[in-house]
Amino acid sequence: MKRNDRRRFLLGAGALALLAASPVRAAAAELELQQPGTLRVAVYANFAPYSAAGKGIDVALGRALAERLGLQPQIVEFPADENMNDDLRNMVWRGHYLGTKPADVMLHVPVDVHFAAGNRQVKIFAPYHLETLALARIAERVPAPSSSAAESFAVFETERIGVELDTHASDFLLNLKEGALRQNVVHYRNLAEAAGALKAGEIAAVMGTRSELEAALGAHAGVAIDTLAMPELRLAGWPLGMAVKADSSQLAEALSGALADLQRSGELTRIFAANGVRHRVP
Repeated sequence: MKRNDRRRFLLGAGALALLAASPVRAAAAELELQQPGTLRVAVYANFAPYSAAGKGIDVALGRALAERLGLQPQIVEFPADENMNDDLRNMVWRGHYLGTKPADVMLHVPVDVHFAAGNRQVKIFAPYHLETLALARIAERVPAPSSSAAESFAVFETERIGVELDTHASDFLLNLKEGALRQNVVHYRNLAEAAGALKAGEIAAVMGTRSELEAALGAHAGVAIDTLAMPELRLAGWPLGMAVKADSSQLAEALSGALADLQRSGELTRIFAANGVRHRVP
């Protein structure tokens, strides 16, 4: 999920001329925005490799979308609230009670019909990446997982596995096999810390989102990363998309067009690769 050169999508003069004449760019002048000429993009704070300290996949994507629409990007990194319903309220359709005005669009929103049905004040659309749960493991100590969680995770009755606090992976491991793994589940503030412990050999594996694990571990010698697909998992994969206000159909259409341009040109894949993550089409 890494790295520095997140803006390798600079366009040549000829490409800029074509873009200036494109319907997507021309239509941007008609959009209702928080500030005319500016696309205000909400991304999560302290959430590498997606968004942290002005860098990351979602930061680069937000800037690229704005540029495709001929707008100035304004990236707003915000701390997560108790749940994503609160985040959508604070950053999309109403604004925060402390005075933070909403953004024009929020990134990293799960594209799910049930979730969308519970948030009718927003329009969720344009999936741009398929996120999955994965297991990063020291191959010599932990075998590749099978389709059965009970079999695959039995090794953690003796080996230690790391997870991030208050996540689906944590709940899953603590309750698997009637709690038989609890004593060997080690909690960390984030997956980057867990990955550091894995590299040091303090734990034998880490369970979490594949993108975060890829970015944190890179091609570390002796470590394999396997996508998890098991019937016992409530959630194995989910598309990431965007959200705008429910009545902002024109903006949603323009952003969808800009995203399609980024996908066709290969720029979206390059943004992910620059941050150490393999882009997975939803």
